Amino acid sequence: MTAAVLVERDGAIATVVLDRPDKLNALSLASWTELGARMRELSADDDLRCVMVRGAGTKAFAAGADIAEFPDVRANAAQGKEYGELIHATMRSIGECRHPTVAMIHGVCVGGGLEVALMCDLRICGAGSRFGIPINRLGLTMGYGELAGLRAVVGPAVALEILLEGRIFGAQEAFDKGLVQRVVADDQVESEARAAAERIAAGAPLVARWHKQFIRRLSPTRELSDADWAEGYACFDTADFREGLAAFLAKREPRFRGK
Repeated sequence: MTAAVLVERDGAIATVVLDRPDKLNALSLASWTELGARMRELSADDDLRCVMVRGAGTKAFAAGADIAEFPDVRANAAQGKEYGELIHATMRSIGECRHPTVAMIHGVCVGGGLEVALMCDLRICGAGSRFGIPINRLGLTMGYGELAGLRAVVGPAVALEILLEGRIFGAQEAFDKGLVQRVVADDQVESEARAAAERIAAGAPLVARWHKQFIRRLSPTRELSDADWAEGYACFDTADFREGLAAFLAKREPRFRGK
């Protein structure tokens, strides 16, 4: 089986590549699994000083989760919980990576792709990049682990705007909302992200790791109950999710009934 995630090394900098360009780097079950495993391996590597994350090619960072798989791997609340726990573990592997992380964003960065980028420390995108989390069109909720990343970056008001409207928007709006720290010309994304990674790698690595820890310690958290977590997967047992999934696969507008 072809790897869905590749790792490239250049001295103290590693690049993690979401490698499904024919699917706009949409994240399959295998992608989530491999991404988490690779990030945990890289975090444990003392020789590293920075990790970049990107999609293969220049059309997309990642176009979300691979929805075509959902009838087999995410069809109900039980499967949704198992799949969600995998995503949450992968997100933690990115967010808790000891080394600074830089998301190099070309093109489309939506849904699960944006969620991955949000777990990185820096996000640099091209002027033509597009963003959004349109899961309301699928009858899906965003998992608590991913919601925490979105809320931490943009705050509750903007997080709700993004989720309630489900719009796809451009790079300048993403910058204005605080989703990305830097917007450059599309043909300069790679060089700018690389330059940022090199500046990070030139600094004291222990200091970089400590700063990540200190910022995390200052971020308020709320413990969720088992019932809270279970409610996060209830959407998979609704008629609206079944309708949203069927509509997406059939390339038609969904007809939601609130059931």
